[in-house]
Amino acid sequence: MIISKPRDYARLVPMLIGTIIVAPSALTQTSDTTPVDEEVIVTAPGLEETIPLDLQQFGNRVEIITAEELRLGGFNDIGQSLQMKIPGLYIAPKNGAFDYMNCSLQGSRCQDILWLIDGVRINNRLYNSTSPLDTVPVHMVERIEVLYGGQGIFYGTQSVAGVVNVVTKSFSNLPVGTVSLSLDGNGGTHANVGYQTTLNDHQFVLYASNDEASGFQPFKNQDYQPSGTDRDRGYDVLTAGIKYGYSFNPDSLLRLHYHRTDNEVEFAAPSNRAHSFNERAEDLLTAKWDYAVNDNIELFIKGYRHQWNSHWTQLDNELDEGGNLTGNILTKSNREFWGYDDYGLTAMTQVQTNLGFDYAVGYEHQKFSGRDDVLLIADQTESVNAFFGQIRTNESFLDNSRLAFGLRHNRPSGEGKVTVGNLSMRHDFTGSFYFRGSAGTSFRLPDAWQLYGNDSCCTLGNPNLEGEKSKNTNVALGGIINVSQELTWEFILFKREVDNLIGTANGMRINTDNTVDFDGWELTVGLTLSPSWTATFDYIDTRAKSQDSGEQVADIPESLFKANLQYQPASSPYALNVSFLNVGNVYDDVSGGIGRIEHGGYTVVDLGGAYYFGDAQQHSIRVRLENALDKEYATSLGRAYLDLDGSSYLYENLGTPQTVHISYDYRF
Repeated sequence: MIISKPRDYARLVPMLIGTIIVAPSALTQTSDTTPVDEEVIVTAPGLEETIPLDLQQFGNRVEIITAEELRLGGFNDIGQSLQMKIPGLYIAPKNGAFDYMNCSLQGSRCQDILWLIDGVRINNRLYNSTSPLDTVPVHMVERIEVLYGGQGIFYGTQSVAGVVNVVTKSFSNLPVGTVSLSLDGNGGTHANVGYQTTLNDHQFVLYASNDEASGFQPFKNQDYQPSGTDRDRGYDVLTAGIKYGYSFNPDSLLRLHYHRTDNEVEFAAPSNRAHSFNERAEDLLTAKWDYAVNDNIELFIKGYRHQWNSHWTQLDNELDEGGNLTGNILTKSNREFWGYDDYGLTAMTQVQTNLGFDYAVGYEHQKFSGRDDVLLIADQTESVNAFFGQIRTNESFLDNSRLAFGLRHNRPSGEGKVTVGNLSMRHDFTGSFYFRGSAGTSFRLPDAWQLYGNDSCCTLGNPNLEGEKSKNTNVALGGIINVSQELTWEFILFKREVDNLIGTANGMRINTDNTVDFDGWELTVGLTLSPSWTATFDYIDTRAKSQDSGEQVADIPESLFKANLQYQPASSPYALNVSFLNVGNVYDDVSGGIGRIEHGGYTVVDLGGAYYFGDAQQHSIRVRLENALDKEYATSLGRAYLDLDGSSYLYENLGTPQTVHISYDYRF
């Protein structure tokens, strides 16, 4: 159930109107004989956008999923697409689309992953462990980049296990647009529009989407108490954005981006709850300037502001002394505020030479403040200054090997100054056999809850906390085998050690002597069966153990297997996709004396297909059968309370049941 609320449509409507007004001009500029999927000319990427592929040249692993793959998969939110598509990345959305999630990248904790939109961090500044993807739709995406291993040199705090960067629609020199409408079996409706064009030296990108659903039952029947009367978990997510680019000359490009979400996402509970939800308004404003001084020197400056304002409402059913419903509703929270304001500045330069070495150096300033009126966090401001640099070899140094070494020095306003470093390399033994590897250190600064939490219900914050520190190694052998088909493969070993862990003692946050070891291996294979058929397989085995307990860390699967099969012939109007996910043992530590419980060991299969039609195949009908085997599985566990006597019991958060998605797309 979604409770309607007034929205700030005034800031979103102009974007939608602009799309409607300018889009028809594209129709007059596209001939009937021009294929809609003709290659679009895009503006050359700026210095920041090239970082992932630059790092890949020097031994870092990078995976990319494109907008077309997301469309064929029939996804609406980022979390579910990453769950099925990205190798080595475990995602478990709590109760389906647009919800909180558990996550792990190559056996990491969720808080060790850095999440970005167009290079700007969107991790929750109040709570590091709260995933930030519950209000991020797929429709605005150009591609998703995943960098594995410690990436603290360029990306800073929280990139201990890697970085996931959601890249929104890019600029285009040709006018292109998309309109899409879809329905799903959980009472969901999804509508989105997008348009990209260039007028003289001015470039524009517009996008907007609305995703809403009444949802599905998130718990088993036996897990509900009579007081848990809200039996569906729904969402209403409205997103819009505009980009503007201007080339002062061929060597100088200014880019501005404004992104806004206005959402109501429900939080399900099996007992006491009549209704609870977060109302959230989120604004992301970014300005970037790239300038090529000459063929060898590039400059880049970025400024951003990320404002995240959420209001929590919780309405509980009243019980009498015998545990029976009275019919009254108790207001536990009435739009109580929790949010933060995060802004920063980055300046960077890259110098290329013919003397064997290239250089990248930069400075970054981040500052954030926030408060929580629900779980009390004092309104405080924290800032970090950082200096970073990397030296890289180029072709004039070694023909078949590339090496890079970098350092970053971080100076937070509180305690915990830290310097981290990274060494990486790639060596090609032949054109079809290579070695790559990286080793270094990373860090994760405390969040606002750990620094300034002051709620008497819970552990108190400690402003003198230092950040967690880690050592990481990621090495691989890989290559290409050409027999009757092309087969790409990579065998990966990884190891990560995190110490100076933030824990508790005497009711306060402290840095402990405990250490967690993460190590494992991964095998990933890609097979081109024919020009029309492709397949990918990925298996990862992880051991993530705390030295004080010797047990697998909660919410990190011991194994993960993903497979994707795709059929997309160039001359056919049909396309097919099959995604397979198997999750091994996963443990939860449930409070209230319930203890350690295993809830993994499940398999999920998605089926997808598309039919293209029209003179230029500009129309398409897409179908996705989510959880095709209708597997009932637990994404996580929780504790609730019996109506009768208030004693606690275990319940399971359920993943999405078998659901049909049908969409229509028009591309022009």
